[in-house]
Amino acid sequence: MKKPRTHREEKLDILYEDTSLIVINKPSGLLSVPYPGSSARTAADILERIMRSKGAYSKHHRPFAVHRLDRDTSGVMLFALNERTKDEFMRSWHTLVTERIYRAVAENPAEGGLADSGIIDAPLAYNAYNRAFVPTAEKHAHFDTVAARTRYKIIERGAAYTLFELSLDTGKKNQIRAHLAANGYPIAGDPIGHARTDPFGRLALHARSLAFTHPVTRKVMRFEVPEPEAWLAYIRFNRR
Repeated sequence: MKKPRTHREEKLDILYEDTSLIVINKPSGLLSVPYPGSSARTAADILERIMRSKGAYSKHHRPFAVHRLDRDTSGVMLFALNERTKDEFMRSWHTLVTERIYRAVAENPAEGGLADSGIIDAPLAYNAYNRAFVPTAEKHAHFDTVAARTRYKIIERGAAYTLFELSLDTGKKNQIRAHLAANGYPIAGDPIGHARTDPFGRLALHARSLAFTHPVTRKVMRFEVPEPEAWLAYIRFNRR
């Protein structure tokens, strides 16, 4: 894979680009796309500015988000560059996309814990702030729920933190954050999961890899950006 091109003034790494799509490494703290009432800068805004600066932007050639990452999640993200490609991804997402891998550093539970690998199959509900949580039958019977399944593997266990590798069978908002928190593993730096610590000054969740079949060329493509090396080093340093 070619070395990513970094647009330093916009702090955005472009991993791949052709006439149909673009793949970026989204930094933590940057919205993927705007939401109603927000004027914050987004990855879509930055891509538009970059395309305009190169004279490549037009009504028919502009960035369209086909999936999202939470503002504080970093990592590999895909945009279509025309409506035909966008529609193809939206229509055939589960057929075209063959891999979405995340890494997360989570605080350890006070007692017990998850097995080395497995599936978290628990429905999600959303509160008044549109933040996901795993409801309990007694307290949240009045909430509507959506099905959600997360596959996980533990990469490293430490005295205070665990490094997880995760993939999504379903792609719900805040899914990984809610599923880990409900099992006693809030992601470090996550206020949604009521994390107690913030050792990295950011949410410790990273979209590490994305693989898909190109909807135009039909070529299988895979992009990977490792999580910060400091995450694993921190876990190992804090072993008993």
